[in-house]
Amino acid sequence: MLDPIELLARDDKWYLGAGDGTIFAPTYPVWLDTPGFWDEATVYQYAFAPLFTITVLNAAGEEITARATSRRWTPADLTVTYKLGSGITATEVRTVHPGGVFVSEWRFACFEPTRIHLVAWTAQDGASVPLGESTWANGALRFPRVLSDRREQPLRVRAELACVGDATSWGAWRSEKSAAQPVWRYTPFVEKWRAGALPGEVRDEGINPDGMFYAAVHRAVDIEYQGASAVFAMKITADDEALRVPDATRAVRPTHGTIAGASRRRWHAWFERVPQLSCSDPYIETYYWYRWYGLHLNATAAGHGNHRWPSMCEGPGFFHQPISYSAQCHARELRWLDDPAHAQGVLRTFFGNQKDDGSLHGRVYANHLTGTDYYHADWGGALMALDAAWPDDAFIAELYPAMARFAEWMVRTRDADGTGMIDVVDQYETGQEYMSRYQAVDPDADRYGWENRLRFKGIDVTVYAYVLFRTLERYAERGGGNAARWKALATRTRDAVRDEMWDDETGMFSDVHPGAKGRTGVKAAVCFYPYFTDIVDESHVKGLKRSLLNPKLFWTDFPVPSSSLDDPLFNAEAEWKGKRHACPWNGRTWPMTNSHMVEALAATSRLGAPTLRKHTGGLIKRFVRMMFHDGDLRRPNCFEHYNPFTGHAAEYRGIDDYQHSWVADLILQYVAGVRPHERGVTIDPFPCGLEQLTLSGVRVRGRTIEVRIVGDRFTVISGGDRFESTIGEAVELSF
Repeated sequence: MLDPIELLARDDKWYLGAGDGTIFAPTYPVWLDTPGFWDEATVYQYAFAPLFTITVLNAAGEEITARATSRRWTPADLTVTYKLGSGITATEVRTVHPGGVFVSEWRFACFEPTRIHLVAWTAQDGASVPLGESTWANGALRFPRVLSDRREQPLRVRAELACVGDATSWGAWRSEKSAAQPVWRYTPFVEKWRAGALPGEVRDEGINPDGMFYAAVHRAVDIEYQGASAVFAMKITADDEALRVPDATRAVRPTHGTIAGASRRRWHAWFERVPQLSCSDPYIETYYWYRWYGLHLNATAAGHGNHRWPSMCEGPGFFHQPISYSAQCHARELRWLDDPAHAQGVLRTFFGNQKDDGSLHGRVYANHLTGTDYYHADWGGALMALDAAWPDDAFIAELYPAMARFAEWMVRTRDADGTGMIDVVDQYETGQEYMSRYQAVDPDADRYGWENRLRFKGIDVTVYAYVLFRTLERYAERGGGNAARWKALATRTRDAVRDEMWDDETGMFSDVHPGAKGRTGVKAAVCFYPYFTDIVDESHVKGLKRSLLNPKLFWTDFPVPSSSLDDPLFNAEAEWKGKRHACPWNGRTWPMTNSHMVEALAATSRLGAPTLRKHTGGLIKRFVRMMFHDGDLRRPNCFEHYNPFTGHAAEYRGIDDYQHSWVADLILQYVAGVRPHERGVTIDPFPCGLEQLTLSGVRVRGRTIEVRIVGDRFTVISGGDRFESTIGEAVELSF
């Protein structure tokens, strides 16, 4: 049986988490080969650094250098081996556990019995540790710390540093400023060390809190011929209990009894909750499991029912977390779990923090590093996708009023002129910086920072609004709404897109100038968004083929670039007017956009264009292959954007596992062919050139489904029913 944990093992990764909002994923780590966790962690999207390191001393109290010789990562743990001199070797296993627990677990071996001392210690910014509140209690050094984001919004947390079992000694002191580095000789512990121990005191005093706060716990270890072990941990929790995420208790498979083993049990339990997939295409198979790792690492905290977030919802704060997730994307993917709670949770978290005027907090939507209101997304499509798999009248009734308030706000403020098309008022509302679509409206837009000076009718946001209107129309009876109201708005928007945004001569949709004064004509990937809706009909298919599938415009080696190749400001290397930028949309390939492109091709293939099915399968395969460093099967990734010609990832951003896309969902829908809808489930694999695929444990609409593909034939098993078919001939399950 495939073990996803071992399938994903590698030596060049370090991200660790337990799916509850506390993550070790420093963007530019410096101290990975230093014992413990000295690089930055994030707690509810706030930076906490450093955590702690471990220093090894000999019996005389002299430091023994620990030289790292190897590292090995899995989703569950990071294992580092060391040589310490004097014939001592050590293995450290680092893990992160629910409740904000960071664990360093050690095993030592030596040629002959010897005594060593292990000191786990931290050096915190003194000003952020309130004076007089640090204590030694219940076997741990406890101290508060006030974290702050870039908008200076505070979050008070409590840290506990402990040795699992009994500590031999401990101590904490304040000091004036020193180097915040894991260097033993810089610490006050060097001079506090007496007779093989620390003095066991907490001196949380001083004329002011400025400088450093040092805390340490010590364990004496006797290494015998059979070896020895020790475990240290730091726990970081929010003072506000409402922000804490409980660890959901689920049955897990038994394994060895170490703390690292507990991490593996949790990760195995997570992977067992998803549809089990094996495939003859190793890239698809590997990436499928890699995606489920990323989903658990980033987004599942919302599914535990924690729908209130600090500062991001209550003030002008921003998400510091170096990994990003998108609620609309995660709702699509998490719907494939064995229950809908997590998928419902991400939508509930987002709409549960709605502003009084009906608008939404972009910071909750996307962990977005700018902290601006980046909220335009396919909310209607996400809700329909979730409801297709897990129909739930109570959830629809709960979410519907909030979605309706948002739609009314959008009509009121973004379509005040009643055109049916939605305004983009600055580039941050879509999260798409540096793009010709803004220059077409104002050639000087990039000189003053883009914000709040642009206003034009955006094709992407208009499509999102259309889908939302249709969703509200569909669920009006279940949600207590007015279907006629939403039908009228949807019809007006559909007609406006067809009449005002479509250019029959170029065969493309586009943005429209302010005041609905004609199309801008800028060719961008977002111009294809109408194709994943019923806005388009057979008359639009030729335009899609002529532009999207054109290698001189969008069909590059690693498609689909955000702007067309003939755009005068197109650049494949992330440059805008000669300078490399973090988030350029003038030519890079974005996974978020590619998710939409797959949906667009798949939907259009049903409009009398069956040849697009092969292109859909091909795009999925090229999309997935792009997200492996240099095509190395052992090194999957998901960065914000890629070079459309070389596939080179934006590694300079330092943000891997960026979750603003859906990929596992595409594999399940189109490679395996499982597409739930309001009347049942369609099983219709797209041609992907596979020798075989086996999918089991799919739970949708109260049924369990298995799909087996061999060559051009496939088998569907559900309950006591078994169906045989050929690729291209769908099987319909009605229930």
